[in-house]
Amino acid sequence: MQTPEAVIFDIGNVLIEWQPERYYDARIGEARRRALFAEVDLHGMNERVDAGGLFRDTIYDTAAAHPKWEAEIRWWYDHWINLASPRIELSITLLRRLRAKGIPVFALTNFGDDAFAYAQTQYEFLNEFDRAYVSGRMKVTKPSPRIYEMLEADCGISPAALLFTDDRAENIAAAAARGWQTHLFTGPQGWADCLHTAGLLTPQEAMP
Repeated sequence: MQTPEAVIFDIGNVLIEWQPERYYDARIGEARRRALFAEVDLHGMNERVDAGGLFRDTIYDTAAAHPKWEAEIRWWYDHWINLASPRIELSITLLRRLRAKGIPVFALTNFGDDAFAYAQTQYEFLNEFDRAYVSGRMKVTKPSPRIYEMLEADCGISPAALLFTDDRAENIAAAAARGWQTHLFTGPQGWADCLHTAGLLTPQEAMP
């Protein structure tokens, strides 16, 4: 297999944990959280942000449409940094070790444009990519083939020379269909092992 010329990271559940249900469970309890998520499609709301909707407006408009849950829905914006946490430290370390060796590192993420800009003020490593491909800016989300095509056209690297990790199987499948090398992320050590197997990191560099 070809040695990758660039490594591509998803962000949610690869570099930052993204488990909104956990935040709501802690605030209102599991039973009320289940009721909220059953009545309001909060993940669909978030997908609209990822596709290019304005971060605050999309969430506040959804909240206004559901007065019973208005305060709780607004938390998605008002306390977003608490939903998108904690950091996955080994993944961040791997990103930095790759870049220290001169290996280009990209982000390919379903993320709102203004949400990503805010996240960059909270998580310094989000400013460290050589290129960041953000769905909210591109107006297309994974796993649409178009977003992968746009990345290829922009970076100019052969699909077979791209190594991509993501925690969602459908996003990995779409990349593999274009000829990318892929790794389904289930934990940072497995990703570290993949980077070693690909010839990008030494065994020592793949250690925490």
